[in-house]
Order: sequence, then structure tokens, then C-alpha cells
Amino acid sequence: MGRDRTAAEIFGHATSLGSIRELARRRLPRGLFEFIDRGSDDEVAIANNVEAFARIKVRPRQITNVSGRTAETSLFGKTIGMPVAIAPTGSAGIVWYKGEMALARAAAAANIPFTLATRSMSSLEEIAGVAGDHLWFQLYLLRDRAKSYEMIDLARARGVKALIITIDTPTDPSREYNARNGYSLPFKYTRRGVIDIATHPRWLLGVIGKYYRNGGLPRFENMPGSPRISEGLSSEAMLCDDITWDDIREIRRRWDGPLMVKGVLHPGDAVLATECGVDAVIVSNHGGRNLDSSIAPIDALPHVVDAVGDRITVLMDGGIRRGSDVAKALALGAKTILIGRPTLYGTAVAGEIGAGHVLSVLRREFLYAMATFGCRRVEELDRDLLYRADVASED
Repeated sequence: MGRDRTAAEIFGHATSLGSIRELARRRLPRGLFEFIDRGSDDEVAIANNVEAFARIKVRPRQITNVSGRTAETSLFGKTIGMPVAIAPTGSAGIVWYKGEMALARAAAAANIPFTLATRSMSSLEEIAGVAGDHLWFQLYLLRDRAKSYEMIDLARARGVKALIITIDTPTDPSREYNARNGYSLPFKYTRRGVIDIATHPRWLLGVIGKYYRNGGLPRFENMPGSPRISEGLSSEAMLCDDITWDDIREIRRRWDGPLMVKGVLHPGDAVLATECGVDAVIVSNHGGRNLDSSIAPIDALPHVVDAVGDRITVLMDGGIRRGSDVAKALALGAKTILIGRPTLYGTAVAGEIGAGHVLSVLRREFLYAMATFGCRRVEELDRDLLYRADVASED
């Protein structure tokens, strides 16, 4: 029997998130890769999310003794290995066989939170057995509220520690490339899609083939009725355009653990969320995948932080491609950042090993950024280290 390959053997010189993305692009069918990788409309937001980080410069402190630095921090009263959490990504289970399980194991090994998405293909019961002490669950509020409450009850019964409500997808996003590529969820067989899949035999045999050998196409295991990916729920049922703050108050009443609202860009919404009793808001524009003219989350972040003060915790996602991006976000007031695409790329290449490789790259880069910024502890990162006219002092 051959031994398992190491991350170094699999990834070689692919030691940046950009190079790992390229390996994932080669492995996955085009329709699936672009579903993960691309944005909406003219894809202005997805590029701006990344460019906004580049516009923020650093003015480091020197001769500060950065030996003994650590990436550990505290979140919701628990110590985590670094200020990073795995964002909810519904396609993890199709880029790799049981991909959510691979991601959850990698997150547990790094001692960071893992978020299971509503449209996941591994059950909460399976994930709870491998996710360690930081299992989160993300919920899209369904038009049928009773079904949403069933999922909340299931999450509680399976030991989920924190609940995320995604609020920034009231209707189907405009992603024209999905139709061109013949890709959709619920999954449908199309001529273009079948050709795309057939020309990626390693993925076809290693992912879809394994699912068929173990009972057929995967299911959305935690959704009511556990429909297969070829069935799912209609957009009308899945996407809720009548959500109100009263819904958040009701979920707060039903959920006694940490509650987060994801998709906040306006400071006024952060204040309203605070008044509804949530524990945290996640500043996010859905990775640039929904509203193409949305502000970059890193640009929105300091205004949200200023609006809520220390009343609730602020997290952020969108545009993170380097460990220095994590440091910049923390300096602007985020307690932790969430990543989605980067760990999906790693998972697509090598499952748990790939996801773990991405996390190790990000941790190494973050510790390097802390050293060059002049910090030993996460808590030492603050706005005084940054330079940009609208977010930093020029003293």
C-alpha cells in the first residue's frame, strides 16, 4: 500500500493563496470553479474587495521586541488558534467528496471555528463528531419559518455552539456565467455541463463517482426533507425577501448561544442588530457575489465598529488573500475574519490536507505580518498602525 502524500508533495511551490487557487482551477470543472470563484454582474465588487486591502498601507512600529508572538486570541469566551474562522460555503461537499468533513477536520486541527452552511452535503450529526469545540451553523431564513425553526432546533440538538443568520440574499443573484456554463443548484444535467464534467475525470470519479458508489447524488442533509442536489428547494422557498428585524428577535428568543447576523455593510443595520440582541455582526458583501455595486467590507468595517462600540463583537469577511489582510482587518476593529474561497480551493485540491495547507499558509503570513507591523499579540493591532486618509490618523 502506498503512503499518503504530504502537503509539501502535493502543493510544491504553491505556497500562496493565489497559486493554490490556480491548482483548484485546473482540477475542477469550469462551471463549478466559476461558481465558487466569480462574482455577479460585471464583477466589480469581487475585485474591489481585494483592491480595498491594497489601498490600506501600514506604518509599523520598530524596536518593539516581537519575539514570542502568538496568533491565539479569544472569541465568545474561548481561545482559538488564530483570528480566522471558516465561512459557510455550500459547495464544499461537491468540490471534494464529503468536503465539509474535510474542512471541519482541518479547522479542528487549527483550533478555529468551522461554519456548516444551510446547503451543506454532510449532516450536522457527522460534522459534530469531527469539528471540535467551535462548530457554527449558518441559516438562510426560509419563507416557511417553521422549517427554519426546525433547523435551529436540529443545530441545538447536535451541539452547535453559534448560529449565523445570512441576511444579504433576498433574491437570486445575477450570475450570468452559471447559465453559460450549464451549472445550477438544484443540479441539472445540460449538454455543456456534461461535457465540462466529462473532461475532468479525476474530479468526476473522485467526487461524483464516490457519491454514486455510496447511494447516489449527495443530499442537502440539513434542509427539511434532505433533498438531493438535483432537487433542492425552489428559489421562491429558499430565498426570503420578507425578512424583518422581528424575525431576528424571534430567532434570538429561540437560540441561547452566540447569535451572529452576516451581511451587514451599513452601520445603521449594525445598530439595529445590536438592539435585537445579537452577539455579533459579520461585515460582508457575500464575497462580491450578490450586489455588484456594494462597498468593500474592509471599507465598511471601521464605520460599523464605531457605530456599535464594545456592545457587540464585529467580524468580517471578503477579500482576504494574505495574512497581512487579516492583520489589517483586526487593526480596523474586527475580532476575527472569516474565509470562504481560499479554503475551498485547498479542499478542492487535496481535501483535509489541502484545507489545512491553506490555513497553515495564512497563519504563517499572519505571524509574519504581526512581526513586521511590530506586534506580539493580536490585541496590539490597532488603527494607529494603518495609513489611509479616511481610516487613520496622520500624526
